Amino acid sequence: MPLLSKYQFHDLHPDTENLRADVLGGLAQPRKALAPKYFYDACGSELFEAICGLPEYYPTRTELAMMQASAGDMARLLGPNCLLIEYGAGSGRKTRVLIEAMVPAAYVAIDISRTALQQCAGELAAAYPAVRVAAVCADYSRPMRLPAIEGLNERRRVIYFPGSTIGNFTRGEALAFLRHAHAIAGAGGAMLVGVDLKKDPARLHAAYNDAQGVTAAFNLNLLTRINRELDGNFDLKAFEHHAFYDIHEGRIEMHLRSLRDQHVSVAGQVFHFAAGETIHTENSCKYSIDEFQRLAREAGFAAEHCWTDAEQLFSVHYLSIAA
Repeated sequence: MPLLSKYQFHDLHPDTENLRADVLGGLAQPRKALAPKYFYDACGSELFEAICGLPEYYPTRTELAMMQASAGDMARLLGPNCLLIEYGAGSGRKTRVLIEAMVPAAYVAIDISRTALQQCAGELAAAYPAVRVAAVCADYSRPMRLPAIEGLNERRRVIYFPGSTIGNFTRGEALAFLRHAHAIAGAGGAMLVGVDLKKDPARLHAAYNDAQGVTAAFNLNLLTRINRELDGNFDLKAFEHHAFYDIHEGRIEMHLRSLRDQHVSVAGQVFHFAAGETIHTENSCKYSIDEFQRLAREAGFAAEHCWTDAEQLFSVHYLSIAA
């Protein structure tokens, strides 16, 4: 664990009551659902990093290669001496490429996983001593205010949101998120965001149903977390990972499917599952370039530039805000 003295740390992490309310509310719906942000306990974060290295999972390596090829162009658009704010810092691999190209005056990492956040922020603070680093443990899927971070009031704010995580939101949620990001960046600010593109459904199916079963373990770990933190009694052997591409909605849906008729207790409440009934755990929306740019413009951004790879698998968008 890195020394916290190397960077400023602000803990706005949602407490167990948020998890309890969201889980109980989600399981009480006619179509049971849980928020994907709760995947990322310490084990879930490790499993996701393993997913990113799988041969079937193209987004991470494709986006990283794009960043390595185009970071100089991106840095020129973002400008020098800005405040770089990253949502969903994760391991920080792509962040390093961007920091080295643009050398921001300061960097703020925001993530819901405290363990992953502290690891990433500590490593980046050690690697780039000339860049002031702060870490904010928070749920950025909900409206939030940046805490008072001493010495980080730079003229220009740039938000970095890599990894196609914006696809986890429905289109309405994505619009609300982009509007909030617009407010955080402010006049003269900008956003650099990774967006997964629409493609052959077979390629998408393979990416979310890997042969090694890592994505299945990641999905099922959500039930392990509920058992541990909310006194649940989910039998993981009685559920299976189920992911498919809905061509009409333009999204991958991940579910946990009950293998038998059963009752499950969570935080003292009992929920019935019919055989074949699912818990909807994640969406991963895919966009065409035009679709995403229209969404960005609706949120108040100017869609100025887009990078894609040779296979048209992934895109990175530069969005600006008028001064």
